[in-house]
Amino acid sequence: MARRPTPIGQEQRTGAAHFVELIRDTVPPMHPAGLPFVAGPLAVAALGRRHKWVRRAGLTAAGACATFFRHPGRVPPNRPGVVVAPADGLITLVDTAVPPAELDLGTTPVPRVSIFLSVLDVHVQRVPVGGEVIEVVHRRGQFKSADLAEASEVNERNSMHIRTPSGHDVGVVQIAGLIARRIVNNAKVGDTLTIGDTYGLIRFGSRLDTYFPAGTELLVERGQRAVGAETVLAELPR
Repeated sequence: MARRPTPIGQEQRTGAAHFVELIRDTVPPMHPAGLPFVAGPLAVAALGRRHKWVRRAGLTAAGACATFFRHPGRVPPNRPGVVVAPADGLITLVDTAVPPAELDLGTTPVPRVSIFLSVLDVHVQRVPVGGEVIEVVHRRGQFKSADLAEASEVNERNSMHIRTPSGHDVGVVQIAGLIARRIVNNAKVGDTLTIGDTYGLIRFGSRLDTYFPAGTELLVERGQRAVGAETVLAELPR
């Protein structure tokens, strides 16, 4: 079994301790929001343990929910002025668009990147850029497929306006999809967020739109896969 290099001066782990460490590093933890969705099927499996099909169905459902709510650790870049992907998924739009009115970012089209999350993607959302939360607004709407362009305007969404220490305004919008019925945003107006930190969650299948100030250099293309907190979407104007 392959070993990671052990830092000088640190005692090397062997046997069971090493195996436990490998599992901990390989299997991501679960977001707390997933606990009820895992506990329910496990309870069904326990109650129906005498019936093979009930037990198997409960364990399978619990495993699927634990996988959906996985919360892997990520290391954001330390370069100043970058904006990272707020979620894992497929980049479906790289264009310009008018930000949602509730963000108060003006009526002029600005650069935008949209990321579509399938049910197989990690569904926790990451802070795309460090700064102060200026606005958080929830808007009710429809539940059309999140990969449609019109979903940005008509679907239920949660919009957040972040202002960086250098004064740049960035908008990030969680958009519900065809199956998604719950958007969670734990940030509040006045909070100071750190790039790459987890701030929310959407279940199950969704989309994230990020709006950048004019003059931003976009660094991704449509069809590219994004890794939340690590893929650099853009560089802000200097």
